[in-house]
Parts: sequence; C-alpha cells; structure tokens
Amino acid sequence: MTIRQAITQGGARLNAAGIENSSLDASLLLAHVLQTNRTALAAKGTEPLSEELYAMYNDLIRKRFNGECAAYLTGRKEFFNHEFIVNKNVLVPRPDTEILVETALRKSGMKNSVFEKGKPYFRVLDLCTGSGAVAISLKHEMPALELYASDISKEALVIAKINAKHILPENSRINFYHGNLFKALPKTCGLFSLIVSNPPYIPAGKIKTLSAEVQNEPRIALDGGKSGLKIIKQIIKNAPFYLEQKGSLLLEADPQQMKDIAVMLEKRGFHNIELSKDLSGQERVISGTLEK
Repeated sequence: MTIRQAITQGGARLNAAGIENSSLDASLLLAHVLQTNRTALAAKGTEPLSEELYAMYNDLIRKRFNGECAAYLTGRKEFFNHEFIVNKNVLVPRPDTEILVETALRKSGMKNSVFEKGKPYFRVLDLCTGSGAVAISLKHEMPALELYASDISKEALVIAKINAKHILPENSRINFYHGNLFKALPKTCGLFSLIVSNPPYIPAGKIKTLSAEVQNEPRIALDGGKSGLKIIKQIIKNAPFYLEQKGSLLLEADPQQMKDIAVMLEKRGFHNIELSKDLSGQERVISGTLEK
C-alpha cells in the first residue's frame, strides 16, 4: 500500500464516523507516524508504506474513529503559526482563539508601537492560560510585553512552560503562576494594561452533548457552571482591581453569551464594548475599556 492510498483509506474510515476534516486528520496522523510534515508527506505519495508503519497508523486511525482527538494522538497542534505541544491536561488550541490573540495585538497597538515614552512596559495578563497558546503567541509577536499567565491546573502549566521554552527565544520570559484566576498572582504584581482570557464557558449541562473528542478534553477547561458564565462573572468582577485606568479586558466566549457579558461589563465600569468575529463570522471575542 502506498502513502497516498493509506491516507485515502484512513480518511474514508474517519469520514464514515462523521468526523469533520477526515482527510486532514488522516494525513496528520500518518505524518506523525512517519515523523515528517504534511508537505513532505504529499511529495512521498507514491512511496510504499511498510506493514509495521501501516499498523501504527491504523491504530491511530482506530483511536481517532473512536473519538480521540487528533492533536492528543500526535501530541501537537498548530496555533498562530507555531506548533504547540498538547496532551490531555490542556484544552486543544482552536483557530477561533486566534481572534483573541489578534484582538489583543490590535489593542496593544501592534508590533511595539504602543509603548509610550517613559513607560517601558505594556503589561498583559493571560488568565486560564492552559497550553500557553495565547500568552506565548502574544509574547512572540511583541517581545517587549511584560507578560503574566495563570492557570488552576499544575499539569497545564507544565505544558505551558514547555511550549514557552520551545517556541520563544532564550531571553524571552513569561511569568507563570499556579492558582485560581487572580488569586494566583503575587500581591506585588501591580496593574495591567490588558487582561485576556479564554475561560471555561460551556454550560455544564451541555458538555455531555458535545462531540466525543471535546468530551475527552479536561472538563475543568470546559465547564463554565450552570449558565456557562460562572468563571466569566468572576473575571469581570475582579478585573478592575488589576487593570490600570483605560486598561482593557478581552474575553473569548460563546456568541450567544455576548449580550449578557456586555451588560456585566458595563455594570462593572467598562466602556467602548467591542465584538470581534471568528472565522465563521460568529461573535467570539468581547472587549471593554475600564473607566475608573
């Protein structure tokens, strides 16, 4: 069997299971088995696949067929043009979350132009950092940022630190802290110019209705309580104590939650409420500027 035939066969099996992007997942899994990338894999399409390698590939296809996430099977996920290490202790970074990074970069003035005379740092806090995808992407794009990141999961922070070391230059540093939201921060951390978060926002009762692969992700990174807004409410309530005047709060959430979040932001003293749309045109990120 050739490499191209194996991909076609694997893609057909995944498609039969109703898995979206079945051909993409099949090629990603085979590229992982062959320790190469998809571009190089395509160039080897007519080459034969050994029985041993085919067996390894077939085992991954079986696991993907049964609902295991492709990113967990390969241990890798691309996000904002970087390859992040992932495992079952972290939420898999999704393309829609890139909108959170893009909005944060825009709010920061893009490419270091934001920094004012006499103000050496633009300070950013990433809550619920998980794999570190958002924080690391921001730091990579704007190296002069003074960046803090927290997560309630020690296991997630292990992965975030590995990703930071893997992706960022040696002299680039993110301050990682373990704990529940703002409680993780040292009392001397000071105020931030920008707070960003992709918090758990799925209503607890809806998690069991999600796809098998999503249900395999850490529940603590998905469960937003009965309404889905439990963590978001906590963030909005406490953010003013950690934001400087005219500092901004950016939150990823479900499009159906945006009206309720906008009301909460306004009641807490945030103005200039803005919405940013994801790749499918849905409102995915909401932001507000604090007026103390």
